[in-house]
Amino acid sequence: MKKLKIALLAGGISSERDVSLNSGQQVYEALDKARYEIVRYDPQTDLPRLMADAAEIDAALVILHGPYGEDGTIQGMLDLLDIPYQGAGVLGSAVAMNKLVAKRLYEHAGLKIPPYCLVRRDPIPELGGCVQHLGLPIVVKPVAGGSSIGMAIATTEKELREAVEDAFRYDDRVLLEKYLEGTEVTGGVLGNDEPEALPLIEIVPGEGHTFFNYTAKYTAGETHEICPARISDALTDRAQACAVKAHEALFCRGYSRTDMIICQDEIFVLETNTIPGMTATSLFPQAAAKAGLDFTRLLDRLIALSLEGRSPQAS
Repeated sequence: MKKLKIALLAGGISSERDVSLNSGQQVYEALDKARYEIVRYDPQTDLPRLMADAAEIDAALVILHGPYGEDGTIQGMLDLLDIPYQGAGVLGSAVAMNKLVAKRLYEHAGLKIPPYCLVRRDPIPELGGCVQHLGLPIVVKPVAGGSSIGMAIATTEKELREAVEDAFRYDDRVLLEKYLEGTEVTGGVLGNDEPEALPLIEIVPGEGHTFFNYTAKYTAGETHEICPARISDALTDRAQACAVKAHEALFCRGYSRTDMIICQDEIFVLETNTIPGMTATSLFPQAAAKAGLDFTRLLDRLIALSLEGRSPQAS
């Protein structure tokens, strides 16, 4: 059987470059070399080579995070080059990366979200009204971005001002969300036309972490990840349904992972990742493993989903 030629894209130029490179290396190691010829590309330096090779590439695995990798930019380029790839296309990638647009689509789909305010860098924001509306603590996050970079929880107005200023380093628009205390879960979804929910994972940040921040996400042992989540069957069914509905509301394809908080038996959707972390111990692969797909077979499935519906000539 002829090997498929797979372009593995990792690295890039966003603030999440290191995360991408680590994920890309682990994906490379897990891919079945008997089935695939794998060529690696770092968009920071290798886009001309990718364009030159495009006619020979069967599919791409985009293991990029943040702007220029997860926001529809590279997806648009791959569409122009007629290279299929796993996951959301230009539209789904763009709306999921923009947390404000995603919130509006969640609400339109009937999903619950935490109350929020939007502040802009110019003019200098007046935060008193947001404090009055949301109360303290307040979750601060850039509108676009991932891996909790630029995110903070402010418990005082002074901390809020400092957190907003820090978030402005990453985006000109910043979201302030009401802090909801409860059980944090994440729900993976896998599939194209009939997406299926994977087992839920409960996220319990370790001591010293008030939330699932960058350090808690990427430092071994800093977070307890429990699969399946320790919630009732009824709540599990509802949360999985929310993950699928979020996936569909944001026009996702292939796979996604939606973070949620369960507060007093109500499920609030926080955000959806269109390129979830892809190391063997990342949340999405953990959930897939619980469903019977080890890391190598999960990658096989993602490649198959990227090619689904394409004619032999188009692929």
